[in-house]
Amino acid sequence: MYETLLHQRFFPIFSFLFGVSFGLFLDVVGERARHPRVVMLARLGFLVPFGALHRLLQPDEVLLSYAVVGVVVLLPASFLSGRVVLALGSLATVAAVLVAGGGSLLIPGLFLLGYAVQRFGVEVLLGLSLKRLVVVFAGGLLCAVVLNIWQVGSGSQAGSRLAAVAGVVTGATYVIAVLLLLRWRARGVLGVLAPVGRMALTGYVGATLMIVAMDYFAEVSDFGTAVTLGIGVFLVELAFSSLWLRHARYGPLEWVWRCLTWWDVVPIRGRPEG
Repeated sequence: MYETLLHQRFFPIFSFLFGVSFGLFLDVVGERARHPRVVMLARLGFLVPFGALHRLLQPDEVLLSYAVVGVVVLLPASFLSGRVVLALGSLATVAAVLVAGGGSLLIPGLFLLGYAVQRFGVEVLLGLSLKRLVVVFAGGLLCAVVLNIWQVGSGSQAGSRLAAVAGVVTGATYVIAVLLLLRWRARGVLGVLAPVGRMALTGYVGATLMIVAMDYFAEVSDFGTAVTLGIGVFLVELAFSSLWLRHARYGPLEWVWRCLTWWDVVPIRGRPEG
């Protein structure tokens, strides 16, 4: 279950969304700064120390990789057309899956795909007809089930081509599932989770701190305990994020990151800005 539902299934989503957020932030900065790419360079540059410090506790963390790839790949891509970015992202993702077996080499391609979607307009995805979404979801779900059963049956582990393909397809299916839920009454339920998304950096680092602290008291050696621990950490972060954002514009680490990016003390109380 861990291999088919969780392991390397959300990493592609986070990488894709980072590319989307890069484009959104660059657009907002373009309205406020004379040289938006310089501000974006500072934003990505100051993510490096966050990642480096976090890596001391979690060697497999991704912030450092995201920062470096963002500077090397996304910033140059901001000078290209959306079609070129989409083509490069597609080629890089396919190459990472088929040649290298996925892993961290997926980051550049997924970054570019996310950025391309933002360039064309996120509303393109959100505006897809319900019928089309259902068809895409059904096809993705079928492919994901077949690929995951194949992966488990063959004993393929992370780093193999099959595992990489299964991970990307499963992650894409999860995204389509969320788009479907946004069309139904579950939209209100998903809205409850929004504070965690707005404090993603704080939540990512905070989860590591909580899990490392818990390791001192108990050893997690089975799947059931790990899932219970993960759910517990998420609920704590959901409660904390909801309470914090009632009084603040940004999460604690998000605020520090923003202050460093603009090299100024940004107001933290009140309504959030772009």
